[in-house]
Amino acid sequence: MSMDFSGTVSKGRKRKRGRSWTLLVPIYIFTLLFVFLPLIYMVYLSFMTKAEVWGFENRFTLENYKKILDPLYLRTFLNSLKLALISTLVNTAVGYPYGYFMAKLEKKKRDIMLLLVMIPFWTSELIRLNGWIIVFRSKGVLNLILEKAGLIDKPLKLLYNYQMVVFGMIYALLPFMILCVYSSVEKMDWKLVEAARDLGGNAAQAFLTVTLPMTMPGLLSGVVLTFIPSMGLFFVADLLGGNKIVLVGNVIQQQLTKGRNLPFAAALSVVLMILTSLFIAAYRRITKTDQLEGLI
Repeated sequence: MSMDFSGTVSKGRKRKRGRSWTLLVPIYIFTLLFVFLPLIYMVYLSFMTKAEVWGFENRFTLENYKKILDPLYLRTFLNSLKLALISTLVNTAVGYPYGYFMAKLEKKKRDIMLLLVMIPFWTSELIRLNGWIIVFRSKGVLNLILEKAGLIDKPLKLLYNYQMVVFGMIYALLPFMILCVYSSVEKMDWKLVEAARDLGGNAAQAFLTVTLPMTMPGLLSGVVLTFIPSMGLFFVADLLGGNKIVLVGNVIQQQLTKGRNLPFAAALSVVLMILTSLFIAAYRRITKTDQLEGLI
């Protein structure tokens, strides 16, 4: 009987493994076709030579990567990093308190605040950014209100500058930070905070020693979801920067459409992918370290 039972159990395990493998096959096929193969092709293309008119020639070269070392393109990468850092810092400063206090509200108010955060996802981002252009342009809503109130004599030039691009990045990515922090705070065990207060810690000490470490995974997730897109959202710079602010994404787009230099665009994409991958690797290392410290 025992042997029959063990045999039945082993057969059941084999069947479960077979079913789980069958379910994973479509995922592996999708990942191979739509993730790995395009990445491999992009890396391959980055080492090819630009054709005279369009496309590329199958001649190996490192010129595409050498070209990135040109001060003009290095400055573009630095500007993109600077913009990503500024937007991430502002999103953190605004999104963390918003997500934190939203999670502490009673259910009705929390649902309303959550709805307000989710509403922007219901509309195309291009439409929303064009809406801001209507608000901030010279004869737009804001200038009209300020003129009627007698606060200005002539329209302010609010559009097509660096500050407006930063505003656009913050506006586009702030909901991701808020939702990440909200999800992390909502799952907190508030008894630990009460215990810290009972042991003599004030509100600031309880926040720094208990709340902040426990919500750090959500905060770091929000940082990743705001920093990485900030490097490549070229349409924000196009719409709100008026082609005056050039980011890495804008250069890649220009090489694909105007310059018709596919290998150089691929090389820029590879470098951008490496930078973002390093950022993600650092995030995973930090979160893994935090989890190990929590276990200890």
